[in-house]
Amino acid sequence: MAWVAFLATVATIVLVLAITYRPLGDYMAWVYTSGKDWAVERLLYRVIGVDPRSEQSWQAYLRAVLAFSLVGVLMLYLLQRTQQWLPYSLGLPPVPEGVAFNTAISFVANTNWQAYSPELTVGYTVQLAGLAVQNFVSAATGIAVAIALVRGFAYRRSGTIGNFWVDLIRGSFRILLPISLLGALVLIAGGVVQNFAGFTELSTLSGGTQQVPGGPVASQEVIKLLGTNGGGFFNANSSHPFENPTGWTNLVQVLLILLIPFALPRTLGTLVGDRRQGLAILAVMASLALVSVTALTAFELAGAGTAPALAGGALEGKELRFGIVGSTIFGSASTLTSTGAVNAMHDSFTALGGMMPMLNMMLGEIAPGGVGSGLYGMLIIAIIAVFIAGLLVGRTPEYLGKKIGPREMKLASLYILVMPVLVLVGTALSFTLPGVRDSVVNESIWNPGVHGLSEVIYAFASGANNNGSAFAGLTASTPWFTATIGIAMLLGRFVPIALVLALAGSLAAQDTVPATSGTLQTHRPLFVGLMAGTAVLVTALVFFPILTLGPLAEGLM
Repeated sequence: MAWVAFLATVATIVLVLAITYRPLGDYMAWVYTSGKDWAVERLLYRVIGVDPRSEQSWQAYLRAVLAFSLVGVLMLYLLQRTQQWLPYSLGLPPVPEGVAFNTAISFVANTNWQAYSPELTVGYTVQLAGLAVQNFVSAATGIAVAIALVRGFAYRRSGTIGNFWVDLIRGSFRILLPISLLGALVLIAGGVVQNFAGFTELSTLSGGTQQVPGGPVASQEVIKLLGTNGGGFFNANSSHPFENPTGWTNLVQVLLILLIPFALPRTLGTLVGDRRQGLAILAVMASLALVSVTALTAFELAGAGTAPALAGGALEGKELRFGIVGSTIFGSASTLTSTGAVNAMHDSFTALGGMMPMLNMMLGEIAPGGVGSGLYGMLIIAIIAVFIAGLLVGRTPEYLGKKIGPREMKLASLYILVMPVLVLVGTALSFTLPGVRDSVVNESIWNPGVHGLSEVIYAFASGANNNGSAFAGLTASTPWFTATIGIAMLLGRFVPIALVLALAGSLAAQDTVPATSGTLQTHRPLFVGLMAGTAVLVTALVFFPILTLGPLAEGLM
């Protein structure tokens, strides 16, 4: 019966995404090519002094991204540190320095890692004016960078790749905001809270009392999912009944997570003038996603162990409103993208089940990945795959009409190396530095042994991939983890962006190479398989050794 529910749910998701793929993908292509500006956009251009008709070089585009993000970090940090003087602070004190630093980086980097309990730490003004705003603009930044890379393939002998400020504003106002307004209404209809009520004292089933806040939850919930951000209004995130009340709202939330990332390949195909290329990218994303969600569901339904057998399933850490299937599909969606929202405790998944969300992130979150980041991550994989194919047949590799030379391969290779270095170095230092090791083992890890190692690996994989989910068995509010995971989030977001924009500039400067009889057909099933194999092989070579020490060792015991 569980497998019937799984197949029905997956079929519904696939159907909805198939229906929205073409109109949403084409609409996003129109957004970034339209010659007309909305009135509100023209006003903002005048305020910030931007000429919307002036394009930028990749260096100028990167400087704009970094400057905007730096201002975002400083403003969000300031809001947290001064929240006791802000309206609707709920009487909460200022956020501690380390947590405020970590949170500011987290939300600006589209990670939304939360080393704190939100309802007990930040008031409504910080939630709305700080966290929710960054949910919009960090997502719009990711889409803008992806579009800049697509322009690199589409442009000929150009020294520019677009205008970041135009891309940012259009993505926010024309894509994210309209869908968020509609999505918030749907969630409110489903029972998600939207008010400015303070704390309410409730009686619990055990006879005690508990204070529960209300708040503008639906408006933040929808953009946390649509923008693949993931930070919850409550500590329980999407397992909290105020954030995710029913089974059908759970399905809506999964659709919100996947909606834009799965439509962006259509945008790619439209902008480069060959929609078959978008379908090829989509096929790789969908294939990897289906394998992953099926494997995780199989591991959890198998429920290996005495306790799951007695309970009738691996139900620990799962919300009974959603059950195993609702939890595994949501967990797969949130880690296959850079969302990081959770409706179940990944720390309580079976050993091999817990390995799957970890692997989803280690793939680079490309199936389909975050808004924007999934597309440009998959294009990096395509560049590496076409280079490998060129070596095999002795031809200069080409992709989407552009030659892939030494410069392009160096940039793609560096992109691939950034995340593994951050994960492996962060994990290694946590267990090798004498003073740090004592804090990690005795203070942060609640479950010692190989499972504790898995918790630390997961934390750095989540931070470096800008995911934000956690095994939830790790105390990450210590000085070591707030600092190092903050650094991992910062470098994991902006170093790849810098490399992608440099690659976009290099490609845009080239002329288009005419296709010949020897040109590799990058829209055919053979290349789809090559891309999928490349993604899996790169991940296996880098992370298999450390996985054997963590989740694989635990699962085989």
